[in-house]
Amino acid sequence: MIPLSLGSNRNKSKEKNEGFHSVNLFIKEMIVAIVGATGMVGQEMRRVLYNRSFPAKEFLMVGSEKSVGKKIVFGDQELEVISMEQALDRKPDLALFSAGGDVSLEWAPKFAAIGTRVIDNSSAWRMDPSVKLVVPEVNGYLLSKEDRIIANPNCSTIQLVMVLSPLHKRYGIHRVIVSTYQSITGTGYKAVEQMEAERKGEKANMVYPYKIDLNLIPHCDLFLENDYTKEEMKLTHETVKIMGDASVKVSATAVRVPVTGGHSESVNIEFAEIPNVSEIREILATSFGVEVKDNPSEKIYPMPFYSKDKDEVFVGRIRLDHSNPKAINLFIVADNLRKGAATNAVQIAELLVKWM
Repeated sequence: MIPLSLGSNRNKSKEKNEGFHSVNLFIKEMIVAIVGATGMVGQEMRRVLYNRSFPAKEFLMVGSEKSVGKKIVFGDQELEVISMEQALDRKPDLALFSAGGDVSLEWAPKFAAIGTRVIDNSSAWRMDPSVKLVVPEVNGYLLSKEDRIIANPNCSTIQLVMVLSPLHKRYGIHRVIVSTYQSITGTGYKAVEQMEAERKGEKANMVYPYKIDLNLIPHCDLFLENDYTKEEMKLTHETVKIMGDASVKVSATAVRVPVTGGHSESVNIEFAEIPNVSEIREILATSFGVEVKDNPSEKIYPMPFYSKDKDEVFVGRIRLDHSNPKAINLFIVADNLRKGAATNAVQIAELLVKWM
């Protein structure tokens, strides 16, 4: 049994979201599996678990058959990648999945059946009514001892609800119009390789239907029958589920951009009453995990350049909508691999440890 201050960080940097988890607990040391440990999100999960001093006597690095036997770094250790079957045999207390929806649909129930708590980063379980979709700062209170599979939301949704939720509590949100500018890291290593090859003037393996360097592609994920993409509809449906209010209407356009630091969102929010911009800045400035960067006269505003490798959600360009007295515009940026994926998953895990 060891003491844990949830949200602790080896580098001791100041993080608002540490205060959200400032509870001292005595818990048993655990076995933790990282499924998809060799991918971009898996790599970030390894970093976040290590930097936040997550208590485990053993970490299992789990990958596909082609990755089994490879050595990967976890903190100051070098660990060997094992198979799903091997990980299942070890009966981990916790498994963080980031290996795609098909893998999650097949394997998450198998781990849950042996008592493992699964936090899944794919879209496989997000809209399942029996599975909770969690952003700890927004609805972490919903978690219970009985939960075996917990869904980690879409990266763009996480940063959006981190800003919407505290404003909805004060003003009541009627409608949200969001345009995203999403990093190629959301697609994975191969997308980064495509952009780098294009920048060098080399022949690229095409992950996207068009070149991405010096270009924007208004196409994230597959197109649906309603002419929106799956990514756009994730923003609509997941936001409503996390906020627990079907009256909030969300319309999205998702755009892929040649950026690696994080996802950006231009957001128009219409409230039930006329908002006060100064109060909105204060509400957001005191919200856990949110940092206001909003001083246009000094050219201070959120950008992916600043969000890379950080866990906060940055918001700025906060201003009244001159065409609608009950609406505001603002700009949100967050590292999609960190708070948009790995950090949010680990924060969920930190809330679960009291039942392990």
